[in-house]
Amino acid sequence: MPAGDNSDDPKAPLLPINEAVESSSSSPFSLKSLISLKSFYVALGPILCAIVCVFVKFDGPVTSRNMLAVLAWVFSWWLTEAVPMPITSMAPLFLFPLFGISSADSVAHSYMDDVITLVLGSFILVLAVERYNIHRRLALNITSRFCGEPVNPPLLLLGICGTTFFLSMWMHNVACAVMMMPVATGILQRLPTGPTQSTHIRDFCRAVILGVTFATPIGGMSTLTGTGVNLILVAMYKGSYPDAEPIGYNTWFFFGFPLAVLIFFAFWAILCLLYLSRGSSQALSAYLDKTHLKRELNLLGPMAFAEKMVLAVFGVLVALWMTRSITEDIPGWGTLFNGRAGDGTVSVLVATFLFVIPNKKRKGEKLMDWNECKKLPWNIILLLGAGFAIADGVQSSGLADQLSKTLDFLEEAPYLAIAPAVCLICAIITEFITSNDATATLVLPLLIQIAKTMHVHPLLLMVPGAVGSQFAFILATATPSNIIGFATGHINIPDMVKTGIPLKIAGIVILSLLMPTLGKLILSYSIFSSNDRFLWVYNLL
Repeated sequence: MPAGDNSDDPKAPLLPINEAVESSSSSPFSLKSLISLKSFYVALGPILCAIVCVFVKFDGPVTSRNMLAVLAWVFSWWLTEAVPMPITSMAPLFLFPLFGISSADSVAHSYMDDVITLVLGSFILVLAVERYNIHRRLALNITSRFCGEPVNPPLLLLGICGTTFFLSMWMHNVACAVMMMPVATGILQRLPTGPTQSTHIRDFCRAVILGVTFATPIGGMSTLTGTGVNLILVAMYKGSYPDAEPIGYNTWFFFGFPLAVLIFFAFWAILCLLYLSRGSSQALSAYLDKTHLKRELNLLGPMAFAEKMVLAVFGVLVALWMTRSITEDIPGWGTLFNGRAGDGTVSVLVATFLFVIPNKKRKGEKLMDWNECKKLPWNIILLLGAGFAIADGVQSSGLADQLSKTLDFLEEAPYLAIAPAVCLICAIITEFITSNDATATLVLPLLIQIAKTMHVHPLLLMVPGAVGSQFAFILATATPSNIIGFATGHINIPDMVKTGIPLKIAGIVILSLLMPTLGKLILSYSIFSSNDRFLWVYNLL
């Protein structure tokens, strides 16, 4: 036995004493290592939570204050990324019961909301699209048409964002994001990654993903069916003022489409200014040559059976999304199930057909294998669940009532300040409620009541409120389409904040300019019968 080998001695220490001393002297867990910026960010969450609990006082229940404290904790970790995202996403599971906001069981239900199953089924379809390189075919088509010769990054970005904008006008925001995100990543797959990726290419990748992510809700503003918020606006307006002329499809389009187009071009300009510098064209030219792109597209050949079947399944799902509930007068297929079958149920059900349909080219195999589910971004599913848990907590704790009181000052506000004020408040609230529809449902009834108190046309408040609730451009949890963009890994929360704040400001400014001009022209009709004298605010200006 070699000298010094005492492993057989029962009294010998498990590690040599000298080595133990040496390891302790070089231990990474020294006091100096704890004093770092990341450690400060980790402690920042509990510190902000404690500050809110000590210094903030509400007239309502104490749970509303506790909910605000938990929001400060969770969002500080999200913004600084001090703790891994999945861990932060599970924080409501123990923070809500700890602060008496809700039980662990009720919080757990939020992590399996219908929208989460909608995203889950959508992600399965995305995996199928990527497995058969359908996104590569679509990406090559879009890139070859818009890249230019030589490569023109702003024009290419405009083509990608414009395609997303147009599709979002006619289909669900989540469906549009799910359809276009693989196309965007397919374009980016041609670019280098890792240490060899230059700053110009990295910024272009961020611009493309942010473009698809935010162009989706912007396009949805154009039509009544483009987003659920617009339908909620129409329904609440009709329910509150049954004698008024309803907001028709064309009426909204003539206002919503110009509004969305102006916001879209402002968004495109913001992306170009923030992410596309002068050297972008030269950096991308080596990877996005137009002649080479067309050659690769020809090499793909005609679409195979598997590609056609995946697109067919995707088309069926989009059709079912769009026809589940059409209008109040034209019920969709959802009435067959008394409204109990939501979009999430349909998404998972249709996606499972991919695991049943056989692949003709590979006998004995299906279009999708169950092992593919391992690739699903479960951390993003947790993130989305945390967003719904927070949305439920904001309402159940009474914090939503406290936030709604901030709208009382509008009763004394000058008329020209109403649109930007309402839009700004709703744009802030929507960042904390994962569903834009939930934000509109919460805020619009309050705006109707305030409009009656002020004796002004209700649409002067309701339209800015509805549009502002769709300005969810900052946090990843603000809306499911943000989650889909965040799941690509090309962007992080600071990128969304950097782009979302100027975009939110631009949207508020554009809406504030259009309301007293185009809005007056299109939406200025009386809401009451002739027996009721109701002042239209623009007659007073």
